[in-house]
Amino acid sequence: MGKAGTSGAAGAPRGLNVLRDPVLNRGTAFTEAERDALGLTGLLPPRVHTQAEQAERFLMTFRKLADPLDKFIALNALHDRNEDLFFSILVDHIDEMQPIVYTPIVGLACQKFGQIFQRPRGMFISIRDRGNIAKVLRNWPYQAGIIVVTDGERILGLGDLGAHGMGIPVGKLSLYTACAGIHPTQCLPVTLDVGCNNDAVRNDPFYVGLRQKRVTGAEYDAFIEEFVTAAQEVFPGVVIQWEDFANHNAFRLLENYRDRVSSFNDDIQGTAAVALAGIFSALRVTGAKLTDQRVLFLGAGEAATGIADLVVSAMVAQGMAREEALRTCWLVDSQGLVVKSRQKLAHHKLTYAHDHPPVGDFLTAIRTLKPTAIIGVAAVGGTFTREVLEEMAKLNERPIVFALSNPTSQAECTAEEAYRWTGGRALFACGSPFDPVQLNGQTFVPRQGNNSYIFPGVGLGAIAAKAKVISDDMFMKAAHTLAHLVTESDLAQGSLYPALPRIREVSAQIAAAIAAAAHNTRSAGRARPADLLQDIEAQMYDPHQQ
Repeated sequence: MGKAGTSGAAGAPRGLNVLRDPVLNRGTAFTEAERDALGLTGLLPPRVHTQAEQAERFLMTFRKLADPLDKFIALNALHDRNEDLFFSILVDHIDEMQPIVYTPIVGLACQKFGQIFQRPRGMFISIRDRGNIAKVLRNWPYQAGIIVVTDGERILGLGDLGAHGMGIPVGKLSLYTACAGIHPTQCLPVTLDVGCNNDAVRNDPFYVGLRQKRVTGAEYDAFIEEFVTAAQEVFPGVVIQWEDFANHNAFRLLENYRDRVSSFNDDIQGTAAVALAGIFSALRVTGAKLTDQRVLFLGAGEAATGIADLVVSAMVAQGMAREEALRTCWLVDSQGLVVKSRQKLAHHKLTYAHDHPPVGDFLTAIRTLKPTAIIGVAAVGGTFTREVLEEMAKLNERPIVFALSNPTSQAECTAEEAYRWTGGRALFACGSPFDPVQLNGQTFVPRQGNNSYIFPGVGLGAIAAKAKVISDDMFMKAAHTLAHLVTESDLAQGSLYPALPRIREVSAQIAAAIAAAAHNTRSAGRARPADLLQDIEAQMYDPHQQ
């Protein structure tokens, strides 16, 4: 009878309660036998439709919508009424749907969150819940396996959106399910509402969060500590992914909890793994060694230092001395090149503050340092100018150019600009989606260096192995696995990542690598199965088979 058809036990949902629960509801796909067993006869029109027919009907209406925000709202409404159908559409049309449910459109949806709010999803835990967080978490009706949590202070490149940042955990967890088959009931989006320092957001008449300035300091830290402790109490072993916290908290929280609970920061570690995988792919084209690269970052926050740390670790793994490897990575922030003589540098920048005369701008830094790769993670649109790209093409036969900021408005350059201003020689990856580019008779197919290639598999592997910690080495293995899955035909068309429709295969392979690492380091909470990949694939939710 399917997942809802077994609900014959006393107190199990029936009738309208089934139709109103998106986890149970299958719409007109309920069979006649299921309708009879669940008290649905008469509550649905008599014709039974297959899931594929329902999907076709939805897509016909969806594709008539011109406004991306209207498309987001339509998908969100489907998510709220029929999860199996929602996820079957995401899985079957991931290229079309991912930019809507996640970047770049989710950024706009967060900005408009109060205006388009229809039905709550996930949990909003506010500073007023101090002392009662475990009680609040017990209101969640399912046993969570993974939590994506934000405090909304640094949403994408959009800044402090407070409680309106909830769109990010919701969207991210949709990808955990669509891309890695983690069951929807295991996914818990959480927004920690400690206030909002963006006056325009906080004073919006439709703002859904607390109308107060942000709580900071000891009170903030105690609130986070209570949340982590309560989450582990209510959902033992739950994986916690920190998402879109501002720099001054993100690094601290990662360091405070990474060895205590199964947790990671996707903005730091996931971004690093996907970027490193892209570099590995680019080096397959150039034939150069990783240890011969010099990487210049535009940006000096979570993403930049996270990528630099993993690049350095990869170089060390290939035999390079750590101090020498550190000197291959340089950061440029709003004040210019990060150098040791700069005063009052934030702690996370100190590792990459090298001895060098001050350099005031990015283009001059390129001319001075002669990098083989530039990676944009500053969320300042248009900063990879024609002059920047032409200079990289002068210095390198095949310059590596990663414009990873999102949403699209924050992209350092477009795909067309990257290819055109380097004469088609750039090895390019982007944070936002761009269409194929025709240049000099060749078609280039840029692919996103999107964290969705990494984090779903990491989460799935951690859950499958019941990993007690998620180490940096696991992200290194994820990067190698992802790069290995890039085909020669991908590289021939300029694609440094696999085609997105292969994402469930990619996630399963990464999950197996993560689980293997957990078992090898004795940090797994369950016995090692005979075949890790087969075990993981057997655990993956398939919305078509419910």
